[in-house]
Amino acid sequence: MKTLKRKKFEKLYAPLEEELVAMARWAAKTGARIIIVFEGRDTAGKGGAIRAVAGPLNPRQCRTVALTKPGEREKSEWYFQRYAAHLPAAGEIVLFDRSWYNRAGVEKVMGYCTPEQTEAFLAQTPRFEQLLVDDGILLFKYWLTTDQDQQEKRFAERLDDPLKRWKLSPIDLAAREKYDAYTLAREEMLKATHTGHAPWTLIDFNDQRRGRLTLIRDLLDRLPDTKVNPEEIELAPLGHEPSVEGFTVLKPIKPYDPD
Repeated sequence: MKTLKRKKFEKLYAPLEEELVAMARWAAKTGARIIIVFEGRDTAGKGGAIRAVAGPLNPRQCRTVALTKPGEREKSEWYFQRYAAHLPAAGEIVLFDRSWYNRAGVEKVMGYCTPEQTEAFLAQTPRFEQLLVDDGILLFKYWLTTDQDQQEKRFAERLDDPLKRWKLSPIDLAAREKYDAYTLAREEMLKATHTGHAPWTLIDFNDQRRGRLTLIRDLLDRLPDTKVNPEEIELAPLGHEPSVEGFTVLKPIKPYDPD
């Protein structure tokens, strides 16, 4: 299958944007709470997928959670505690850029947690997610798949592009040697946490643009009927000549002139 070109992607993405806005309107109207988990290897395309979902939405309603490594106090808490603090309220959509599944992936493979901690996580996660779903939360879990040759190309791109250089960390470089270990960890995680109440969906992100479209289409198709007509708003005539900005204290700075 050919790589999807940008213009073709934008043409296919435009109607999905409208459906995403309709989803958000439906959530606000019904009080639905939505969680979307984005997981995958480094360079899989989680950031771009999240931007594609969140792009047309009101950031007051749709927010992204990307937690840093836990502090000393957080390390002593129940593992799920700091994630539970970010769960959505009525009408909200929360996108997890990595999530509690760090424990079954990065932490396990890189040795940041003990085997006992990983085992406890895999046992507790289905119960934790059952509580979320039983309380009415709509939970979607996506794993973005990427072959190692594509991962290597993206690492090289990050190294060469000063705008993407910040994405490349020592952990990323160490992870290059553990591609197969990540595969084994993922399979163990799926075996324990792919449940009827909170299933996983794997999406091919070797072509990131095609992957974004696939993910969004799947998400929208799995939601209930989200048709909610927009509120009727009438934009009446202004009734006078438009005013011009006036300034008495400060004036705008000089406009940027590239010449």
